[in-house]
Amino acid sequence: MHTIKKQLQTLVTIAGILLAAAAVVGVYFFVTWQVRAAPEQPAPIEHEAMTKKGVTCLFCHTDALSSPAAGMPSLEKCMGCHQVIRIDSPKIAEVAAYWNRQEPIPWVRVNQLPRFVYFTHRVHVNAGLNCEQCHGDVAHMAAAEPVTKMNMGWCLNCHEQQSNANQLRDCVICHQ
Repeated sequence: MHTIKKQLQTLVTIAGILLAAAAVVGVYFFVTWQVRAAPEQPAPIEHEAMTKKGVTCLFCHTDALSSPAAGMPSLEKCMGCHQVIRIDSPKIAEVAAYWNRQEPIPWVRVNQLPRFVYFTHRVHVNAGLNCEQCHGDVAHMAAAEPVTKMNMGWCLNCHEQQSNANQLRDCVICHQ
C-alpha cells in the first residue's frame, strides 16, 4: 500500500512538472510568435526613398543570397553610398556618427522565429520568392515591422502552395 501511494505521488509530481513545462512553452510561443509593432531602431532607414532610387532589398541585405539570415548591411556598406549621397541629411548624420566613432549600429531584430526553428533566407530567395511575400511592403513602411504571425501553420500553408508540397512538409526541413 505504501509503495502504491509513493508511486502515485511520483506520477502526480511528474504530471505537475510536465504541465508547468507545457505552460512555459505555451507562454513562450504566445509571446514570441505575436505580430508586434516596429521596434525602435538606433538609426533611421528610409526604405521608401531607397527603393524609389532603385536600391533593392538584396543590395543591402546581401546575406539573404547565401546564408540563413538576411543580415543587416554593414556600416561600411551604408557609408559607401552615404559619404557621397545625401551627406547633408540629419538622418544620414546619425549613421555617420556611428561611422566616425567606429561603432557598429546596434540594430534591433524585427522578425524573430523561435530558436528551435531552422530557417534560411538563401533557399527561399533562390527559389524565386520575393521579400514582400513574408515581410510585406517594407518600401512603404515608416519603419520596418512584422506584418504576419510567422508560425508553423503560416509556413505550412505557404509550403502547400508550392509545386513540390510533399517534400516541403517534411518536419526535418525546419526542425533540424
